[in-house]
Amino acid sequence: MTKPRVLLADDHTLVVEGFRKLLEKEFDLVGTVEDGRALLKAAPRLQPDVVLLDIAMPSLNGIEAARQLKKMMPEVKIIFVTMHADSAYVTEGFRAGASGYLLKRSAAAELAQAIQAVLKGQHYVTPLITMDLVRAFLEDSPEHQSKPAPLTPRQREVLQLVAEGQSLKEIANMLKISVKT
Repeated sequence: MTKPRVLLADDHTLVVEGFRKLLEKEFDLVGTVEDGRALLKAAPRLQPDVVLLDIAMPSLNGIEAARQLKKMMPEVKIIFVTMHADSAYVTEGFRAGASGYLLKRSAAAELAQAIQAVLKGQHYVTPLITMDLVRAFLEDSPEHQSKPAPLTPRQREVLQLVAEGQSLKEIANMLKISVKT
């Protein structure tokens, strides 16, 4: 039986090395990338079964990368592995196409559990945040919802680059668009 193929997207070397050790016996770590743009380039070539994805990454954040990756490779399973425990991140992660959500402070054994669950077509959420999710769900009511107009994927991309301190000229060059656009 072949080992499930896993691609890891995280910009912290120490985290990558730790995951490598955790994954090596049960899974085939086919590659690692440091940002969302690199993920979108590498995934079609490496053909992972599962992508372990951080949310806070340079160049293109994990949530936007997940949205774009699911359009390119709808069959790939995505598990967010992040420090963000807030229910808003969890919700956005699943809306972006994730099948699982772990915290970096989750138990090491949970990583393999989550991967096996999503490969079986299940969803996985770390028990560390399930109570917060239930509470947020119960408190969610129409009068508490004030949703801003949604941004397009391109607008989110530009906004992230601005937040990272990129100049308009740098952004235009990166996205291959006119500065006036």
